[in-house]
Amino acid sequence: NYFIIPGYIMGRRPWKCYRYCKNKPYPKSRYCRGVPEGKIRLFDLGNKKGILEEMPLCVHLVSREIEQISSESIEAARVASNKYLVKNVGKESFHLKVRVHPFHVIRINKMLSCAGADRLQSGMRGAYGKPNGKAARVKLNQPIFSVRTKLNKLHETIEAFKRAKK
Repeated sequence: NYFIIPGYIMGRRPWKCYRYCKNKPYPKSRYCRGVPEGKIRLFDLGNKKGILEEMPLCVHLVSREIEQISSESIEAARVASNKYLVKNVGKESFHLKVRVHPFHVIRINKMLSCAGADRLQSGMRGAYGKPNGKAARVKLNQPIFSVRTKLNKLHETIEAFKRAKK
């Protein structure tokens, strides 16, 4: 009655389950072990040693609510905005900085969804989940990304942030 497809991996839990900052921050510690690393590879991109006089314009991508942002989505936004900026502004004409760090550990209480699952598991008894990922807890009006660039590259920078926001 049941077919197992080789190589089939179930999708991630939707982020709406973790979006709001409900509980206290839960960082990785000696008590909280087995946490997967954050997905963000680089926090500074472009011309890191650029002089302020060369790149006087600074644009920020700001959060408009109190929320949690997954390290996967921060990395995807970083890749999208960096790709657009390198293509349209040039690698030496901007400095992109990721301003948030994913310290908060996200937990998941895995549930079985097969026939007879009610006999195999205990529901919400002992529902403290296992570490599943990391997220950044963002406050109201906190900058997520910052870009320093030349004055005439404002529209390209705004377009890069629009692509990162999607």
